[in-house]
Amino acid sequence: MYGFNNKEKLFLMNLLDRNSNAAILLAGICALIVGVGAARFAFTSLLPSMLADTLTLTFSGVLASVNYLGYLSGSIVSIVIKTNHSKVRLFRIGTVLCVLTTFILATTTHEVVWLVSRVIAGFGSAMALVVGSAIVMSKLNMTDKTKAMGIHFSGIGFSILITDLLSRLVFWVGGTWAQAWLAIAIVVALMTCYSIYILTFDDSKNQKSTATAIDMRMFTGFVLILIFAYFTEGLGMVVQGTFLPDIVNSLEGLQGFGGYAWTLVGVAGIPSCILWMRAAHKYGSINIIVVTMGLQVVGLLIPVITNNVYFNLLAGILFGGTFIALVALFMTLGGKLAGDKPVVLMGAITTAYGIGQVAGPLYSVALTDYFGSYNAALLLTATMVSLGAVLMFMNRNVLVER
Repeated sequence: MYGFNNKEKLFLMNLLDRNSNAAILLAGICALIVGVGAARFAFTSLLPSMLADTLTLTFSGVLASVNYLGYLSGSIVSIVIKTNHSKVRLFRIGTVLCVLTTFILATTTHEVVWLVSRVIAGFGSAMALVVGSAIVMSKLNMTDKTKAMGIHFSGIGFSILITDLLSRLVFWVGGTWAQAWLAIAIVVALMTCYSIYILTFDDSKNQKSTATAIDMRMFTGFVLILIFAYFTEGLGMVVQGTFLPDIVNSLEGLQGFGGYAWTLVGVAGIPSCILWMRAAHKYGSINIIVVTMGLQVVGLLIPVITNNVYFNLLAGILFGGTFIALVALFMTLGGKLAGDKPVVLMGAITTAYGIGQVAGPLYSVALTDYFGSYNAALLLTATMVSLGAVLMFMNRNVLVER
């Protein structure tokens, strides 16, 4: 490798080693940028410019819901995946679909095509997040994977920040939202190649893989509460995750600040997983889940209470600093509870999360159209997230964490 010293060569070789923990985590982060950034959150970043040019608020809510309908279908499929070979195959199909549907948004404004592509993108997103995360968790070679999975899920923060910065760069040079979609598609296509190369199992592991049977005994009373709480978090995530820039822009005197709030979501999200997962390792996952859901409720209520610019930028920080960590906390806890079959319970809780994500945009646009502001949608969402947090708090002593 001409031009590199020995240390640099070893580092690069390590990143190409399919069994290296560093390579596995990097590939997992890239997969999240593809599946969560391009297939989901780039839509939020570009929504204000698309609303000004092409979309209506109602149709944007429909697009968000069908995206999560596709995500929900992918989550259900992930529950019944039987072998490592099937996981890898569906993961590859999903990430490629994320790339292709991103290219589609760059090349057409046909409403039916957009609807279909957003459904397909949602399915691909589930394959990248749920199945990809299960592959990462299975491949990591360490005893306690909690902290490492925090690093992996920081990819959700990177997915928001990178797609947002790419969009800003395109606008800065005078481009359009369609050209921003194209730039994002090109970047994530390269990331997909790396993720597909690293996140696979060797032949011996594929030969030894066994069917992932669904053991109903894992669905204890506490697990059902966990699933319901993650449903409420799906609501909490999707309302701000779809409309936050427009929510801030709709407040008196804050037009144009929505983009800055969204950038802060990504910035806050990158370290949040690592920090909160470390806290979970020390204080217990359930306690930290309750705390982060409480902070998210505060962020939901800020735009209802005040139009102060600093508080509403703080709302973006609270959202980014909690919802990404909550994905990591719930997914990792579900994976632990499921033992050697993490994809089953991870898929089950993600299905509940997906149902919340389908419902959230629909009631949000309905309430916003009826009342003329986002306040009712934010209040309803804050109430539901609070209910999930209270149930988790009341049952925090039921589970002895492993």
